Amino acid sequence: MSSQPPSVSPKDDASSPQAGQAPPRHPAIDRIDDALRGLRYGSVLAIVQDGVVVQIERTEKTRLTQGEQR
Repeated sequence: MSSQPPSVSPKDDASSPQAGQAPPRHPAIDRIDDALRGLRYGSVLAIVQDGVVVQIERTEKTRLTQGEQR
């Protein structure tokens, strides 16, 4: 039995982020982040077709306080 670690080809090494660097973010993540910003009550829904985000829906709820319910 060989106890050698698996080899990494230069191609695999080039696609992985270097130490200290974050991988690039998908543009849909930025759009979802924008939809979440400032949302207090509600939901954000990502619609995916064939593995691709095609639509982002934001539904915001407004909560009424006791005095506003009358």
